[in-house]
Amino acid sequence: MIRNPIDIASRVSPELSGLIETLTDQLETDEPVTLASVRSFLKHGMPVEIDEDEHMHHFDVDESVIDELDELIEQFGESAVAEDFIYAFASEPLSRVIEEVVSDENREFPPTLADVQEAIVDGLAGRLVGEGVLEEDEDDVLMPEIESLIDRFGIDALAEDFLRYE
Repeated sequence: MIRNPIDIASRVSPELSGLIETLTDQLETDEPVTLASVRSFLKHGMPVEIDEDEHMHHFDVDESVIDELDELIEQFGESAVAEDFIYAFASEPLSRVIEEVVSDENREFPPTLADVQEAIVDGLAGRLVGEGVLEEDEDDVLMPEIESLIDRFGIDALAEDFLRYE
């Protein structure tokens, strides 16, 4: 398997990323899932347990996702590890919150996802809305997003690794 040294996940749509994540999470194989195997599943049908999960999460496998996958295969090869294409960055609003926590000069250690979650619970999002750093509707999605990242990567994952720089 060829591992890609660049950040290729940022080039993948959330739909394809979610589909790849479902496949890699639920398939029990000794070998990593490749882009070719993801393409094969899309073409020949999902395994039963993943097909059920797909319906539960309402993944729509339309032509644009297949076209996107074909472009990735053309660019990175069939043997590219699919897991490398799972999108794992904070949204722009959560990135602003993470930046605020990271820039706290009173912090002794680099903040983890748990530290960011704690800061949100303690009112950081409300303060950032008051300062105009976040829009009022943006603070509503911060908690579900940070919880999702914690579920995927653990409470001790360094928050700074999820910053989106655009």
